[in-house]
Amino acid sequence: MSGSEAQVYRTRIRADQPWWKIDWHEILEYRDLIWLLVQRDFASVYKQTVLGPLWFVVQPLATTVVFTVVFGRIAQIGTDGIPPFVFYMSGTVLWNYFAGCMNGASNSLIGNASLFQKVYFPRLIISISQVFSQLLYFLFNMAVFLSFYFYYLFLTDARIHPSWWILALPLLVAQSAIVGTGVGLWLSALTVKYRDLRFMMAFLTQLWMYATPIIYPASKIPERWRWWISLNPMASVVEFNRFAFFGVASLTKSEFLCGVASGIFLLVTGVLVFNRVQRNFVDTV
Repeated sequence: MSGSEAQVYRTRIRADQPWWKIDWHEILEYRDLIWLLVQRDFASVYKQTVLGPLWFVVQPLATTVVFTVVFGRIAQIGTDGIPPFVFYMSGTVLWNYFAGCMNGASNSLIGNASLFQKVYFPRLIISISQVFSQLLYFLFNMAVFLSFYFYYLFLTDARIHPSWWILALPLLVAQSAIVGTGVGLWLSALTVKYRDLRFMMAFLTQLWMYATPIIYPASKIPERWRWWISLNPMASVVEFNRFAFFGVASLTKSEFLCGVASGIFLLVTGVLVFNRVQRNFVDTV
């Protein structure tokens, strides 16, 4: 290749950039690294396991069976006429994607401290790669859910009436990624100073899950607590997903729009706070 045809790449690392300014062009230049991190995560998660990728099927099935037995049979919580098995699975499939994005982003600084001390690359790359890594797991979980959904839709007499809003599923997936990444970036920035948050993550995630209409429909929420759906962005995602697949939901337009707005707010503020902390993160660990 001649000298005139060769492409020269230069990376400028400047310490005087304002914390609110994010170089998105630089992140785009590292898109190959994002793909490499996705491959690494996908290959390492189930490495040296007996079942391997079959865990993508076992995990959602096991969770759904437990929910069906405990909350459907023992607690006898209503599901608005939806078969309990697909009711619970429809809620967990998007919740698991959200939780994966949140946990991956929350561990992006502390969990990769040794890597950041050796080589430079935009710190947001780690969180962005988690969005795509978790998307692969989501696709496997969605395939499991759709197999049972079509069974109940075509081979049983269950009253399932899918809505044309099912075409908006990619928007719900994007909303889950936005909320999960936004909260994860907030937690990642706070964990640098308050390490106790690392031990509270599992508890906070579980608490948030029970505050979201996953094991119960939103119609069971008393009127005085309906404001929580507007503040909880994942509540609108889960409920709208059920409306798309089953045609049954207890969700107003204003509640859904409030969920979208709060999700965008979490992402924007999370990115800004994360960018401010990561500037001197290596000096404090």
